[in-house]
Amino acid sequence: MSLKGRKALVTGASRGIGAAIADALLRSGVEVLATARSMESLSDVMSAWRMEELPAHAVVCDMANPDAGEQLLTAVDATLGQLDILVNNAGVGFAAPLAATPLSEYQHIMAVNTTSVFLTMQSFIPRMKARGYGRIINIASTASKTGTKYTAAYTASKHAVLGLTRCAAAELVGSGVTANAVCPGFVNTPMTQQTVDNIVSKTERTPEQALNALLQQAGQARLIEPSEIAHTVLALAATEAAGVNGQSLIIDGGALFG
Repeated sequence: MSLKGRKALVTGASRGIGAAIADALLRSGVEVLATARSMESLSDVMSAWRMEELPAHAVVCDMANPDAGEQLLTAVDATLGQLDILVNNAGVGFAAPLAATPLSEYQHIMAVNTTSVFLTMQSFIPRMKARGYGRIINIASTASKTGTKYTAAYTASKHAVLGLTRCAAAELVGSGVTANAVCPGFVNTPMTQQTVDNIVSKTERTPEQALNALLQQAGQARLIEPSEIAHTVLALAATEAAGVNGQSLIIDGGALFG
């Protein structure tokens, strides 16, 4: 795949899926600007990349901030100079019955998971269209395809991400820029571990029982590895993926197949 020499921005890149995506891009010859809410959270991955002399840059950006899009435009100008690949990965989760979900929590989840995607696409699409090239990859979730109990805010945010992706893709037809979504199931990440810990704290289940219950509910045989998500992102980011636009690729081991 043709990726060497490209420039990418990956949000939420300090751990889990975001770190795996940034790492895979770097090892494919892409210069990457990685974001997180604090430089401290980025320190481990940045140290590892710099030790290997990989072309990684870091910027602190709270994706819940309404100015996030403009902040990242400035950061890209200062580090990469231009942007070929935009990976919107930053996200947070929350579990509670719909009736018990505080409005403030709902608004925070929408700000981080959805509004940030809107803002970054709004900021970078004009530049990509002007250059006639770009790859936008939004990390959604299988929650963008279905609904489950106790996930109203998160599910609403991911449904919205998928809708934004499809609308952007429709506007980008023929421009040389594509927009696609990747929809993982439960992945072996700190966010999934937090969900397991919450189940353990509220029930008498062991961590193993809690994880098995999550997987059974989702119809998954196992946790997906972050590297599997990164592999799909690489494919969508490639020059050769010009014909893939407006798609939502499910990565859950086949649980939602058909």
